[in-house]
Amino acid sequence: MTAAQPGAAVSILTPGPLALIEDLGRPGHAAVGVSPSGALDRGALALANRLVGNPESAAGVEILLGGFAARFEAPVWFAVTGAPARLFLDGRPVDPHAAVHAEAGAELRIAQPAAGMRSYLAVRGGIDVEAVLGSRSRDTLSGLGPGALQPGDLLPIGAEPPTPVPAIDFVPHAEPGDEPTEVRAHRGPRADWFTPAALDAFFTVEWRVSADGDRVGVRLDPPRVRSHAVGVEPSPPPLLERAVTGELPSEPMVAGAVQVSPDGRPTVLLADHPVTGGYPVIAVVAERSLDAFAQLRPGHTVFFRHA
Repeated sequence: MTAAQPGAAVSILTPGPLALIEDLGRPGHAAVGVSPSGALDRGALALANRLVGNPESAAGVEILLGGFAARFEAPVWFAVTGAPARLFLDGRPVDPHAAVHAEAGAELRIAQPAAGMRSYLAVRGGIDVEAVLGSRSRDTLSGLGPGALQPGDLLPIGAEPPTPVPAIDFVPHAEPGDEPTEVRAHRGPRADWFTPAALDAFFTVEWRVSADGDRVGVRLDPPRVRSHAVGVEPSPPPLLERAVTGELPSEPMVAGAVQVSPDGRPTVLLADHPVTGGYPVIAVVAERSLDAFAQLRPGHTVFFRHA
């Protein structure tokens, strides 16, 4: 696809572990089996776009765990937000969470972030690849949208937006830390399928982010139980026991739904979730808390509170 700005493009040198084109998604297609998809950290992408004068919904690049390098083929403004990572433009450090101007041929490198998981690159004009069902986002579950970026990919940049680049040097932002993350959630439509003790446990214990997570969802493990007695096995961790043990027919799912599998462990569904599911939903993460799951590394702890 030809760039709306002649010659304006981003050339991918090294994509890192996974780099995807994402915007704010394609809502409204669940009836035909298509999830909304879009950036996992919607706030970070929207901020990057605002910094360069784009509409918040413009497409950018979602970068997992850094290791990313690209060359700008024309002069352009860009911003990188999300997971805190060191940025280098032609070898010199530049600031994240700020609009930066790059000359034609300049190379941007994004290091592995010190915390968090995903960084977001926005360029003024947006990434102008072909839209599918109204969105340029990659849906990793259905395969819709542009594929994972590869070395040598050339991403066209769209037309200059009418709004100027804001005269802001830096914006305050919250960076991921080591402390447990509070997540606000509503009782789910199948909360009555669980015992009162299970509901109480869900909203009181700290859960650990497992290594079993991606853009579809993040599985949580219960806290480890430590025994101080030599030779005594610790008691099994608390699980979310069901009061109703029958089969649940498949029903619609949304991003933020917390499904509980038969072993009593919860999974938080994210942007590329299936549109239906057969496990009961004990809770639904409030929209304002959902972005946090884009940045939680395995081993991090979260606790749920009533929204």
